Amino acid sequence: MFSAAAESFLRQAREAQPEELQRFAARVAAQLQGPEPGPEAAACLQRLHLVVAASKYPRRLDGEIVGLLQKVLCSSKCPEQIQLLCAAILREMSPCIDLSLSCDNIQDTKLLSLVSSVLLAQGDKKAEVAAVGQRIVKVLEGRLPEGQSSRYLLPVLSNVISLSPEALTEEQTNVVSKKMADWLRYASIQQGVAQPSGGFFSNPRTRQPGPVTEVDGAIATDFFTVLSLGQYYTEDQWLNMQAFSMLRKWLLCYGGKGLNAPNSGNRSEMDESVMSMVSTTSTSSHLLPPKERLREKAFEYCQRLIEQSNRQALKKADGDLQKACLIEAVTIMDIICKQDSSYVYRAAAFLKVLHSRISGDATYARALLPIAQFFLNHGEMAAVDSDAIYKHLLTDIPAQLFHNASLAFEFVLFCKENSQLFTETSSIFRQSFPNLFKFLAWNSPPLISEFVDLLPFLLDAGTAIEIFHLLLDLPCLTAALDVQMRSTSASERASCDPAVKPATCLEAFRHPLYKSAFQYLLRIESAPEDPPERLIPLRQLLGSLASSPRVVQCADTVPVLLELFFSVVAEFADGPLINQLVVLLLQRSDQLYEIPAFKDDVHRVLSSQLVMLCKLHPALIVELSKELLEFSGTVSNIQNKEAVFTHVVWAIGEYMSVSYDKRCTVEQINRFFETLEAVLFEVTQVRPLASIPSYAPRAITVLMTALTKLAARSQDLIPRVSLFLSKMRTFLQSPAVTSVYCEEDREEILTRATELLNLLKMPSVAQFVFTPSVDVARSRFQKEVNDTLPSALRIVTRLLEPAPGFVPG
Repeated sequence: MFSAAAESFLRQAREAQPEELQRFAARVAAQLQGPEPGPEAAACLQRLHLVVAASKYPRRLDGEIVGLLQKVLCSSKCPEQIQLLCAAILREMSPCIDLSLSCDNIQDTKLLSLVSSVLLAQGDKKAEVAAVGQRIVKVLEGRLPEGQSSRYLLPVLSNVISLSPEALTEEQTNVVSKKMADWLRYASIQQGVAQPSGGFFSNPRTRQPGPVTEVDGAIATDFFTVLSLGQYYTEDQWLNMQAFSMLRKWLLCYGGKGLNAPNSGNRSEMDESVMSMVSTTSTSSHLLPPKERLREKAFEYCQRLIEQSNRQALKKADGDLQKACLIEAVTIMDIICKQDSSYVYRAAAFLKVLHSRISGDATYARALLPIAQFFLNHGEMAAVDSDAIYKHLLTDIPAQLFHNASLAFEFVLFCKENSQLFTETSSIFRQSFPNLFKFLAWNSPPLISEFVDLLPFLLDAGTAIEIFHLLLDLPCLTAALDVQMRSTSASERASCDPAVKPATCLEAFRHPLYKSAFQYLLRIESAPEDPPERLIPLRQLLGSLASSPRVVQCADTVPVLLELFFSVVAEFADGPLINQLVVLLLQRSDQLYEIPAFKDDVHRVLSSQLVMLCKLHPALIVELSKELLEFSGTVSNIQNKEAVFTHVVWAIGEYMSVSYDKRCTVEQINRFFETLEAVLFEVTQVRPLASIPSYAPRAITVLMTALTKLAARSQDLIPRVSLFLSKMRTFLQSPAVTSVYCEEDREEILTRATELLNLLKMPSVAQFVFTPSVDVARSRFQKEVNDTLPSALRIVTRLLEPAPGFVPG
């Protein structure tokens, strides 16, 4: 957050009108046209830069001031601060139509860096990017004048290859590759010399610089790297550090080219391996082509960094730098091995030892990702059993560090990008899905997009049921992780008496009564044989955390993932799996974490997905008749989970037909009819005014429609349902009902009852509409009939109830 003064400055800068800006620009121009711009000119340029940069809308300056800024920028007499500010203003105004800068004839490397930064900021102009890149390479290739430094040019070169890798020719990339190899390997191991200040007390005699040191304070005995420390650094040491910072990008852009050259393409893998081993000496290394030599030096550099990472840093900042360099070194090794397989064997042995060294240290968790990436890419070629590496990564790290938000994102992104490789090479990935979901449970909003991409790779016939349970219990998992974290805090340790029932979640975490339930919910790998019913008491216990913002955020992600779950499962599910899912869907609809909005959303998703499962496997209505009868015969389900109940009743009415399953019998139809009839009777029974419950009108209309469909298929039932429908008007006109249902709801129920009753007056029509033949049931016509059934009912009603004044002929 900015301070109040800074906020005030920013507001003034954003609110500056164009007229004010032009007047101020004229004042700046006057300052710059003086004999020698000084502190006042610098202050004015700083304010101008603030005004130009503070607004998201582009600011425009007159061509005269733009030309003056360019002139001052290129003037060798201007102070460096003035030049920096001029370049910053010109960059902020990009793209600038009045720009006339060129880097062609600039010899000064600092000025070339500034001018290039302005040119590269002009947008997608490939010609300018190429011109800048070629000029930078030309300057790097030649011998620099005294006092000039190449280190100002490498950041510009890095920007060039980011914007347009094709800007450099093969010859130019060879030039830079040769330079980078020397910068990486042959930097001085002596510290730089401090520049004398020139003050009265400055000592004209400078001390001889000492050697650079390692992060643990020991004198460095091997070549210089970014982990070599000194009080001052020499020019080649700065170039060494800059070259490493852009090495990964350079190898990705240019390192792979030339591998298929005639001389190298015919060599066998053994020849390459021998060549790689021989080229470790400096003599043979100089004989290699530039790109191969760069790979060799880069590989040595990464080996040296990994060795340096084993030292105990004296300062925390140096320790953090060690870990960052370790990650980069392993990543670069992986790239080198992709470009030249002869390095794989050396790298695999080296990284196997590294993994053994750091796997027990949680502070190195991020470094385990590129190591695992290496073995995913090259483990088969290196003939290395990598399962232990994957198992440690996918089990220990999520369980211990799920609360680390940045690691969670990197970890899940790594899994998403390698999900195809994981599923092809190791079964551990799918077995570890309970652990991966801990990241999502604790960091729901930032990770939902990644999990949408990841979930399909975790699902198969073996994991579908367990993942279904886990998705429904995801908010409960969040609450359990919260309890786990608080239980490890010394300030919140709770005593545990096995004889006393725990009163809080913290006490329950260690209590034998709940211990197994917590262990199951927080498991690190798949356990399909364990019954999830053990979580029922735990959901009730964790209800006290239902209002936690983290738990609520997690609950909001479940409906999205549930819909994705069913869409993926639909691609491979067979009849038995669909039946199993439907049974669990009915069971779990009232076994959810107590968040009202969460339960409503889940019921909505489950009900819509039930319809999809029935369409995939209509025979489930017959095969699961016992479960469906039990569920649809429970009146309380209408109020507790109306959406699921309504869709179950609809599915019974739609698919309990011989058109969908030859095993459907009249006895089964009669059993469903009697069950639904009893429920509708209970719902529409007239009671005293004080005790009548309110049921959703949709549930009543769906019950009536389902009974009518079943009666059309077993026509002995038509008189019973007709009698029932004829009594609906009396029911809806009773005072007790009118006090509960609004006029619009009563009209909806009565209209549907009248339409169904009229349709039953023509049994043959009702049978065709509700019980089509097998061929018609699968036809487009029947789908349209089902989709437009209310319209069909209204047409029949109008036919049977002529409008007033109609006289039959």
